[in-house]
Amino acid sequence: MSHATLHDPSHDIPHGAHSHNLAQWVAIFTALLATLGAIVGYQGSRLMHEVLLYKNESVLKKAQATDQWNYYQAISTKEHVMELALELLPPERAKPFAAKIEKYRAQKDQVKTKADAFEAASEHADAESDRLDRPYTSMALAMIFLQIAISLASITALTGRAWLFAVAGASAAAGIVLWATGFSLV
Repeated sequence: MSHATLHDPSHDIPHGAHSHNLAQWVAIFTALLATLGAIVGYQGSRLMHEVLLYKNESVLKKAQATDQWNYYQAISTKEHVMELALELLPPERAKPFAAKIEKYRAQKDQVKTKADAFEAASEHADAESDRLDRPYTSMALAMIFLQIAISLASITALTGRAWLFAVAGASAAAGIVLWATGFSLV
């Protein structure tokens, strides 16, 4: 056989030039993904802090509402004791008790208004926490896909398998879409 029939075109590329070119692309790709991952990680972490802040605010307002409802119950108990006293006492001694009953009724209205306000604030903070948790979930999933892409790119650099680089690119694209989705929900 002649040398021309045995010629393999891959021998025209200097040894390692093809893998060197792929390695450069993998290095650039990995550096970009690591940078994007740092941004997504920071945004996700900041978002989770806000989620927890609102959740804590919700719990605090719920506790304050509970305190007000307990106070309401104590006033109500005093009111009922005064009503019982009115029934048991002669009418000439009832006047001070009737005044206290009116005082307790007015206090109950004020306490109820405060308790309702704390309940509403708790519900608002809880809803805000839930609203911010949805984009956080997207960002957390985005981070997972970016990390998978970085891992696949590293394996590509070790094995020289270009198809792995394509899978890494698809994983990175999924991560970017999830990040953009989460970012748009904030």
